This record gives sequence, structure tokens and C-alpha cells, in this order.
Amino acid sequence: MMPSGDLRRALRGHGHAMSAIVQIGKAGVTPGLIKQVQLALADHELIKVKIGGECPVDRHEIADLLGREPGIDVVQIVGRVVLLYKRHPRTPRYEGKRALAAKGAGASEPAEEKPKRARAAKGKRGARARSRSKP
Repeated sequence: MMPSGDLRRALRGHGHAMSAIVQIGKAGVTPGLIKQVQLALADHELIKVKIGGECPVDRHEIADLLGREPGIDVVQIVGRVVLLYKRHPRTPRYEGKRALAAKGAGASEPAEEKPKRARAAKGKRGARARSRSKP
């Protein structure tokens, strides 16, 4: 089952800064690779899988193969990177009370406003053109 739209958005945001944990090479999707993906998801709950250029299988086929495993959801495919999610059975990080508590803690702090800087007025030609002109 695919995650809801709000959860997918949050997962994409969390996955943006992550580096790939699993890499798929010229052997393609093997039983060992599937086991590695399952172990990584059990540890991290959200992982990136990088597909090498020498991989014989299409990236969408790989996403389908990995998404067929029980509990694994494909969150996003960008280029040759697939973002996968599997909810942790006891302590989910991105869903439930823990996620709401983290979301609420961030929202309760007031955001600091930066002072606005005044911009210099530019003419039609701009500041660079005026500096080149003759005195």
C-alpha cells in the first residue's frame, strides 16, 4: 500500500539529504541484494538505492521488484536513485506519535525574522554600466 500524500512529501523531504545505502551493479537484482535492502530498511526505515549505469535491468523494473516485497513502498524514483520506505513495526520514525511529536516540537518554536537589507536603486543601465562610464 502506498503512503499517503502528506507522508510521501515528508519522506521525500527526509530522503533528499540522504546518501545511497544500497547500490545495484552489473549483477542486477539478486536474492542477496533483496536481503540487504530488507536489512537496511529494518535499520533505517527510509533508504536510497542507487542503480549503477552497468545494471542490465530498467530502473522502473527494479522499483517494481523491490516494491513487491512485503511492507516495502517505493516513495520516489529520481534518475537512477530509488527511495524506499518500510514502516518500523515497533518504533516508526516517520509515522505515528513519534513523528507528530517531532513535528509539533519544531512548530512550537517561533521563527526568527531576519532584518531586511535596503537595496540600492539601479537605473536602466545598472550599477555595472555606470562604473564603466567616463567621469
